[in-house]
Amino acid sequence: MADQVDYEIYGDDLQFVEIILDPGEAAIAEAGSMMYMDDGIQMSTSLSDGSEKNSGILGAMIGLGKRALTGESLFVTFFTNKGKKKARVAFSSPFPGKIIPIELPKIGGTLMCQKGAFLAAAKGVAINVGLTKKIGSGLFGGEGFILQKLEGKGNAFIHAGGTIVEQNLPAGQTIYVDTGSLVAFQPSVDFDIQMVKGVQSIFFGGEGFFLSKLTGPGKIWIQSMPFTRLMSTINSNIEEKQEKNKK
Repeated sequence: MADQVDYEIYGDDLQFVEIILDPGEAAIAEAGSMMYMDDGIQMSTSLSDGSEKNSGILGAMIGLGKRALTGESLFVTFFTNKGKKKARVAFSSPFPGKIIPIELPKIGGTLMCQKGAFLAAAKGVAINVGLTKKIGSGLFGGEGFILQKLEGKGNAFIHAGGTIVEQNLPAGQTIYVDTGSLVAFQPSVDFDIQMVKGVQSIFFGGEGFFLSKLTGPGKIWIQSMPFTRLMSTINSNIEEKQEKNKK
C-alpha cells in the first residue's frame, strides 16, 4: 500500500519538491533527480518500483522492460527514512517548468502521462506502461504513443515544461492538443491521435502532422513548452549563431 506523504513545492520556473517522510516512510524517484536529503535518509536502488504489482523477481524484470519503453532509467531509487524523526528529501525538475502534485486516490487511483513525465512518488505507487487503445496512435503518434501509467493510493509528482493548464472535460466534450503539449490525463478520458486534414495544414500549420484528440469526462493537463520544442529552439539559435560566425 502506498504512503500519503507530506510535501512542499518551491520555486517558480525551476521548481523542486521537498518530501517530508515520517520514520519508516519511503519515496521513489528517477535516478539523478535527488537534490538534497537529511541525515537518516537511506538510499537504495532496485529494478522494481516497490509496488505490490511489480514485486518479486518476475515483477522486477517486467518493470525493467516497461521503464525502458517509457524512456525512464532502468533503476528506481528508494529514499527511506531510517531515523526516529521526520526527515526531508528533495527532487528537482530536469528542465524549466512546473511540478504537478497528484493525489492518486482523488482521481480514481490511476493517471496516464507522457513518457518521461514521472519525477517522484510515495513508495507503493506502481509505474507501468499504458498503451493507447487504437493502433493508429502507435504507428503515427510519436510522443503520444507510449504512455506511463501511475497507479496506487499515494502521492505522485510529474513535471512538465512552461506553464501548465489543467482542464476538466465534461462527458462528450472534445479538445485537440499538440501531441508534445499533452502531459497527462485520467483514464476515463478517451484518447486518440488523428492526422491533421489538408495539405496546407500539414506543411504550413506549424503544429505537425498529428494532434491528440481527448474526449471527456475527466481531467487533462497541458504544457506550454514541451522539452522537445525547447531543445529545438535552443539548437536552432545555436546553429544560427554558428552560421553567422562563419561569415
